[in-house]
Amino acid sequence: MANPSSPQSMQFARGASGAGNVLQLFMDGAAHSRTDLAALTGMARSTLQERLDVLIQLGLVGTIADGASTGGRPPQRLALLPDARLVLAIDLGASHLRVALTDLTPTPLVQSQAPISFADGPVAILQTAMDLADGLLDSLGRTRDDVIAIGMGVPGPVNFETGRPANPPIMPGWDDFDIPAWFQQQLDALVVVDNDVNLMAIGEKDQLETGSEDFIFVKLATGIGSGIISGGLLQRGAQGTAGDIGHVRIRRGDGIYCHCGNEGCLEAVAAGPKIATALRAQGIEAHSNTDVVALVNSGNIQAIHAVRQAGRDLGEVLAASVSLLNPSLIVVGGRISAAGEHLLAGIREVVYQRGAPLSTQHLQIRTSRSWEVGALRGASMIAISQALSPEAIERSALALIPAT
Repeated sequence: MANPSSPQSMQFARGASGAGNVLQLFMDGAAHSRTDLAALTGMARSTLQERLDVLIQLGLVGTIADGASTGGRPPQRLALLPDARLVLAIDLGASHLRVALTDLTPTPLVQSQAPISFADGPVAILQTAMDLADGLLDSLGRTRDDVIAIGMGVPGPVNFETGRPANPPIMPGWDDFDIPAWFQQQLDALVVVDNDVNLMAIGEKDQLETGSEDFIFVKLATGIGSGIISGGLLQRGAQGTAGDIGHVRIRRGDGIYCHCGNEGCLEAVAAGPKIATALRAQGIEAHSNTDVVALVNSGNIQAIHAVRQAGRDLGEVLAASVSLLNPSLIVVGGRISAAGEHLLAGIREVVYQRGAPLSTQHLQIRTSRSWEVGALRGASMIAISQALSPEAIERSALALIPAT
C-alpha cells in the first residue's frame, strides 16, 4: 500500500487532482503548448506541469512536432496520443455480432463479425466476441493490456448504470446478466453497455451537420426501436427504455400478439420478419430482411407495397413522437432501411399528414448514411467519454502513486 504521507506520494497526488480536467483540453485532437494551456486554465506553470506529468505517465499525452516559432526556440506542443490505448467496440444484433478496435479519436482500425444465435446464451456469445477481439489484437500486434475500455450495444433495454440487460424480449437468458463483470474477468478495462439503437443515435449524431441537436434515430430490422437525441443529449429515460417504439400499439395490429405478450405492437406487424411472413403468405419466397430488401430493389410490386405499408405503420408512431419531441430530423437505419425511398414514402405519408404544420414544416425524414457501423462508432465514443472522463483519470492517476 502507498504511504500517503511520503513526499513523493504527496507530490504525485497533488498532480493527480485536476489532471482529468486538463486532459479534456486535448479531447478535440488539438495540440497545445504549455504557454497556451496556462492561459486556457489560468493555472500556475508549476501546477499545470504537475498535471501534465500525470497524463504523460499515464501515456495519454505526449510531445509532438514543434510549433511555429515567433522568435527563439520553437515551443513544444503536447497532444493526445490516439494510439496510446485501444477501445473495443461490440455491436450485438438479433443474428449478428460485430467487433471493432478503434484508437482514442476514435478512428476504426480493424473489424470482424460472426453470426450468432441467442439460443447459445450470453456466455457463449460473449466468448465469441472476446475471441474475435483477440484475433483483431493479434493482427495489430497489440494485447489485451492495450484495451482501455469496452463499449457494447445490445438489442434490448439496458440498465445503463449497471450495464445489465433489463427483460430484453428477444434475448432469452440475458435478463440481469452482468456483462461488465464477465468482461472484467478477461481484461482490465472499463465496460459500458447500452441499447444498440442508442449507440446508433450517438454514432449518427457524430456524422451529422452542425445544428442537428434534436433528432430521432429509428432502427427497422428484426426488431424496431429508436434513439432520441434532444438538446444534443441522448435521452435514456428513468429505466433506460426511452425510445422503445416497437411496442407501441398501432391500429393495424388489432388481434396480433407480440412476443412481449401485448397485442397490436408495431414490431409485431412491421418488423422485417413480419414483412417476410406477409410476403410468403402471398406465395413469394422471402425468409429474411435481406430477402425483403432484394425483392424491393428488384421491383417486386408485392414487396414494395409491403414495405411501404410498414413505413405507414411506423409513421403512425412517429407522428405522435414528432408532436411530443419536435425533432428537426428523423433518420431511419437497420436492414430494412435499405429499401430506401419506398419505405420513406410510407413514413412521410403519415407523418406529414398527421403532424401539426409547425412541427413538420422543416422536418426532414431520410435514411441513415452509415447505420451498419453506427453502433460500433457510438459504442467506441461512449466508452472513450467514460474512460477518459475527469473522474476516471483521477482514479487511474491515484493508482500510479508508488507504494512504500
